[in-house]
Amino acid sequence: MSAYFETEWGKPQPLMLPANTSHASSLPHRSLRADLTLALMPTVTVLIVFALVEAWSRQRLLFASLASSAFLIYLDPKHETNSVRTLVFAQGLAAIVGFAAHALLGPSFWTAGGAMVVIIFAMILARAMHPPAVSTALSFALGAGSGRGLILFGVCMALIVLLVFAQRAVVRLLFHKKVENA
Repeated sequence: MSAYFETEWGKPQPLMLPANTSHASSLPHRSLRADLTLALMPTVTVLIVFALVEAWSRQRLLFASLASSAFLIYLDPKHETNSVRTLVFAQGLAAIVGFAAHALLGPSFWTAGGAMVVIIFAMILARAMHPPAVSTALSFALGAGSGRGLILFGVCMALIVLLVFAQRAVVRLLFHKKVENA
């Protein structure tokens, strides 16, 4: 048992980490080969996202949070934080909230802070926590994206969703094969 606690509507509960892992992942310990295989897809996906950004908008900073999302998926593709529902809800809403805050209030510390608070509460209420979405809200609120950037962000987010499905397939193949060989 860990000293960390989750709170479910005011009821503290001990946070249980899987005993068979070296970190809070829901996956068993992986070999170096498995880790390298799993890391390949998010790396390629992020490079494709950056190429799209460079070609269409040059808003490089705006997409940094998607790189974080891609590598969270690599770390633990089965974790609730990395589900398609959570990723699409949190990142999509963060982009919209940040964009709207910027459009209504202009770029400022207060605008970015307000967008951050809104997206954090929305993720908590929806039980769809995806930490990189906070950076997305901040980036859009500070003016890192135009309407075209919002559309491009959606396209790039779709690539990350494809990564989720690809990572799940690779994990199934790697670990199903490992179980059969044991």
